[in-house]
Amino acid sequence: MSDIVEFKGEHRWLSNFSDAKVSYEGVEYPTVEHAYQASKTLVADERRDICAQPTPVLAKKRGRKVTMREDWDQVKIPIMEDLLSQKFSDPVLAKKLVETGDSQLVEGNWWGDVFWGVCRGEGQNNLGKILMKIRERHTRPCLPSHV
Repeated sequence: MSDIVEFKGEHRWLSNFSDAKVSYEGVEYPTVEHAYQASKTLVADERRDICAQPTPVLAKKRGRKVTMREDWDQVKIPIMEDLLSQKFSDPVLAKKLVETGDSQLVEGNWWGDVFWGVCRGEGQNNLGKILMKIRERHTRPCLPSHV
C-alpha cells in the first residue's frame, strides 16, 4: 500500500476538518479542529465562540485570536492525541484507519505547517505520527496506551 501524503480527497476523513463529534472538557465539538482550537484558551467565552463557528476553517481562524494558555506548548500534543483517539473510537473510522495498513500517514500541506505536517519536504508530521500510533493501538489492542 502506498503512503498517504495528504488528508484530502479520498483521504479527507483523516483530516481534523472532517465531521467527527469529539468532546473537550465536557463540551461537544463538531470536528477535531474546533475542539483543538478551543483548547488553546482557558477563556470560556472564547471557547464557546470557537464551538459556534459554522466551519472548521472559521474555527481555526478564530483560534488564532484567542488568549493563549501558558502551558500550550506542553499540552498541545496530548490534547491532539486525546481528540484523535475519540474520533477514531468510531468503529467505521477505526476500520478505515486500520485499512491504511503500514502506509506512512503524512499531513502534507502548502500553508507552511511544519509542526503538525510536512510542507515542501520539511516538517515533524506530528499529526501523522499520532494517527499512526492510534492505528497501531487498533491493530494491536493489547499494547499499553503509553507505547
